[in-house]
Amino acid sequence: MDNTQRFSNRVENYVKYRPHYPPAIVNYIQQQFGFKTGTIADVGAGTGILTSLFLDAGYAVYAVEPNAPMLAKATTLLQDYPGFTAVPGTAENTTLPENSVDAIMAGQAFHWFNPENSKAEFTRILKPQGLVMLVWNERNTQAPFEQEYDALINKYGKDYVQVKHRNIEPADIESFFAPAPMELKVFDNQQVFDFDGLKGRLLSSSYMPLQGEAGYEEMLTALNKLFDKYQQAGTITITYDTRLYAGKWFN
Repeated sequence: MDNTQRFSNRVENYVKYRPHYPPAIVNYIQQQFGFKTGTIADVGAGTGILTSLFLDAGYAVYAVEPNAPMLAKATTLLQDYPGFTAVPGTAENTTLPENSVDAIMAGQAFHWFNPENSKAEFTRILKPQGLVMLVWNERNTQAPFEQEYDALINKYGKDYVQVKHRNIEPADIESFFAPAPMELKVFDNQQVFDFDGLKGRLLSSSYMPLQGEAGYEEMLTALNKLFDKYQQAGTITITYDTRLYAGKWFN
């Protein structure tokens, strides 16, 4: 599958059920790096979840996204922000001018990039000593529910093991930033779901079967049993470590 097209049929679930990012990220970036105003390229912006966080803080953001349905949804949701610009493009070819942005960020997207080619593109479009931010919501698997939920994803996910972002090692990220230094900051995050929300969260992932595909009905039966086993007052909680890798770029 062309990775840029993986989410074309999951846009609505993505918008409704994917976790957002803690606002504390913005405060951290402002205090740690002194980045309080400027223009950002959100590369692999998807439906604009990370874009919206920085638009709310007053930044101008180019939402760079190769998937047309995802970018269309971001535009629908964010077009009223004066600082929002939708840009069809990829991490390897953003189409942005040289030295045109003060910062680049990627939320839940870097694991889809070609590291060598995207690094060259980041260097091209970023102003000297610009800021780079790579962000992931990493689902925890410590609690019994979270462990069984992860096992369900491993069982029914079509290529989960191959494409999950946990395949990106810290050394890969250090290499991407090198020779610039990189800092890691971890934030707490969570989502609380009823069953329909949990179902939507599961189906927002590109590797899970959709209705009509092999394993779908069996997967939903297993999910229902899992929810019934662990729900409290009709809800369950998924917790995340939101991992922010950030540093000033040497270019």
